[in-house]
Amino acid sequence: MQRTGKVVVSGSGLQIGLTCIAILLLSVFCFGQTPSSHPTSDDSPTTHVPTTWCEFHRHNMERFNPYENFLTINNVGSLGLKWSYKTGDTVFSSPAVTGGVVYVGSLDDNVYALDARTGAKLWSYTAGNSVQTSPAVANGVVYAGSWDDNVYALDANTGALLWSYATGDHVLSSPTVAKGVVYVGSWDDNVYALDARTGGKLWSYRTDWMVSSSPAVVDGVVYVGSWDGNVYALNAHTGARLWSYPTGNIVISSAAVANGVVYIGSEDENVYALNAHTGALLWSYPTDNTVDSSPAVANGVVYVGSDDDNVYALDAHTGAELWSYATGGGVDSSPAVVNGVVYVGSSDGNIYAFSLKQGQE
Repeated sequence: MQRTGKVVVSGSGLQIGLTCIAILLLSVFCFGQTPSSHPTSDDSPTTHVPTTWCEFHRHNMERFNPYENFLTINNVGSLGLKWSYKTGDTVFSSPAVTGGVVYVGSLDDNVYALDARTGAKLWSYTAGNSVQTSPAVANGVVYAGSWDDNVYALDANTGALLWSYATGDHVLSSPTVAKGVVYVGSWDDNVYALDARTGGKLWSYRTDWMVSSSPAVVDGVVYVGSWDGNVYALNAHTGARLWSYPTGNIVISSAAVANGVVYIGSEDENVYALNAHTGALLWSYPTDNTVDSSPAVANGVVYVGSDDDNVYALDAHTGAELWSYATGGGVDSSPAVVNGVVYVGSSDGNIYAFSLKQGQE
């Protein structure tokens, strides 16, 4: 029997990776706020509203939006459903939100562009198989990977195909765009750097197993995990390996990079903090199950989920636990941090909002 997926909306441009994606939106609409002069990525337009979130958990993969000032710990409890959009199958993709449009993929093989105010479909593009990756939007182009082995570049206004690049296997890694280059992993064991305008391959780096982690690109370095258990740092211009760090198991988690430190989870049940320049271990924190969740970093704290059902807040400098909260299911979703609140989804079917400092629901 065919399943149906749903994009549920009620929010301000956060991204939460769940079977059904939710974005929380107050009944008082918040997409028309004063533009910010801070770009979210190297290739983004120079003007953004605070709700803009152009790729998988924002700039440098920190999953932190410092410009949102509408939702707070005082009013987030009054969130209610604004609209929902039903796709033809499960939605694992986290939405990108920019220019009043929500871009999201579905296992029904489509990339969708939805009106952020109403949920009305603006366009959809049908790939050759499911789209589990989270789109990246830069310079009027939507980039997404598919189970059909391709990376796609679509016109953000019309959904027209601009180019596609065929890797050797499924693309579950969410693309990252920086300085005119699309960085993405593939199940053919490679990390790719593609020209954002043409789709031409600039370089590829072969790991020892599949790559579904999404690259973080910071200061000319690409940080990415592999199923071979390693975290890699690659030269963003040449693809040359700068260093690698071996964890004890598959790395599906995507790195967050802040203040010279790489934070990432592993299926060996640990959260790691590595020196961004050398790959040296700074600290690790053991959970009681796999860590496929991608960390968020804000104000000296690392927020991350685990399949042990918990959301953790860890001191970014020492790895000491500040608080944890037990949900009713595994937390593979990646937290988003906005204005004193951390948002995260759980396989118990709920989306949670916590106070950053106390972990209070």
